[in-house]
Amino acid sequence: MKKVLKEIFNTIVYLACIFVLTFLFITFIAQRTEVSGSSMEPTLHNEDSLLVDKLSYRFSDPKRFDIVIFPYKYGNKQYFIKRVIGLPGETVRIDESGNIYINGQVLSENYGAEVILEPGRAIEEITLGEDEYFVMGDNRNHSMDSRDPSVGNVQKEDIIGKAFIRIFPFDSFGGIR
Repeated sequence: MKKVLKEIFNTIVYLACIFVLTFLFITFIAQRTEVSGSSMEPTLHNEDSLLVDKLSYRFSDPKRFDIVIFPYKYGNKQYFIKRVIGLPGETVRIDESGNIYINGQVLSENYGAEVILEPGRAIEEITLGEDEYFVMGDNRNHSMDSRDPSVGNVQKEDIIGKAFIRIFPFDSFGGIR
């Protein structure tokens, strides 16, 4: 009888340890998220499952072109996934031809799926604050992003993490750029 109770106790302790480690991993290190919508096409697609690195930005800042996850401030547990375009202290502007300017220089990038038709609030130069980022979806004409006043500049403290690997669908498994 003592042996059975000891085995039950050991099993409970083992399962509790697994639960605690899983909780800590999901809370502080990484989490799975699913893409909803087409705003990041052609890079990411609706229903892609991704792993998000929640640890890196505790020790470093997001870099230009990182794909980040952050909550939509007016959504009920709704999260956005967008690409970092503008960094803290920079100015961002988008002209009528769809060119993105960072500190007055045209941004050389090829992530956008098409020419930007609507610059939104970025038609006027936007100066980013000390911990602010300007983010955009790769599907520029079908993305609610920093150009929209309801999204605006994203605070570093609001960025949950960086999407770094697609885990589903399996035929697209791999790193994200």
